[in-house]
Amino acid sequence: MASSIDCPDRAPRAASGAARRPSAGPVRLRTGVWLRAVVLVVLAALTGCGAGSGTGARDDPAATGTTAREHPSATAPVPGAAGTTQGRPTTEAPAVIPGLGPRTRAWIPGDARQVVVVTGRDRNANHSEAVLYRHNGTGWQAGPVWPARNALRGWTDDHWAGDLRSPIGVYSLSDAGGLLPDPGTRLPYDRSDGFAVSGTGFEGEPLEGSFDYVVAIDYNREPGTSPLDLTRPLGADRGGGIWLHVDHDGPTQGCVSLEKQHMRDLLLALDPALHPVVVMGDAASLRE
Repeated sequence: MASSIDCPDRAPRAASGAARRPSAGPVRLRTGVWLRAVVLVVLAALTGCGAGSGTGARDDPAATGTTAREHPSATAPVPGAAGTTQGRPTTEAPAVIPGLGPRTRAWIPGDARQVVVVTGRDRNANHSEAVLYRHNGTGWQAGPVWPARNALRGWTDDHWAGDLRSPIGVYSLSDAGGLLPDPGTRLPYDRSDGFAVSGTGFEGEPLEGSFDYVVAIDYNREPGTSPLDLTRPLGADRGGGIWLHVDHDGPTQGCVSLEKQHMRDLLLALDPALHPVVVMGDAASLRE
């Protein structure tokens, strides 16, 4: 495998563990006509974390279909009274997620109760941080801050295959998988040898083990399918295969990577009943 390959697209395989089932469509793109590819080789030119990436055309509705920003939630979280412990007030969770501006918050669906926020250092940086927030009924409770990596050249809101940037936006998280067995996630999980990867990354680091655990980011993909599925509703030129996956100590081609234990923790925490989404981009863009 070429040294720049990350998140390869592969032919779909039968899911193991939890049964595959349809889920809510991507937050920022329309679901296209169902087309299940039967290609059995790595199509590096079509990959997102591989040679191609996803699209994040925030200002081009025609490119992405119906988006959260076109239909902002009418029921944004509101502050609630702090709870008490033996008569003493507990710390009140913030009513809005810190670091997100009004436009970004409007993209988050009203039913989302888990939000993974990936914040890049700047537009052209490939280092970032990830935090999982959960709405507790009165505000957003933050989990630990996890170090993360993103695409080699940083971020873009108009992503095309091969630009080596991660797409900015809000996307649902519907499906997971990996080379390793299901650790116990509530997401549909595809354990497959198709997640095996070799070769080296941009900094000469080995890629082996990068896809031990993955969560598919619903950008230019068909939700309710294995992360290995090749369907690209927006077309191959807009990339695909944008995943959260295990960090290989180097930048990706479009994905977001976390340390292996943190990926496992994320898989155990995500709950489809809470309609999880990822909010991702550089800090300045997310503040808009």
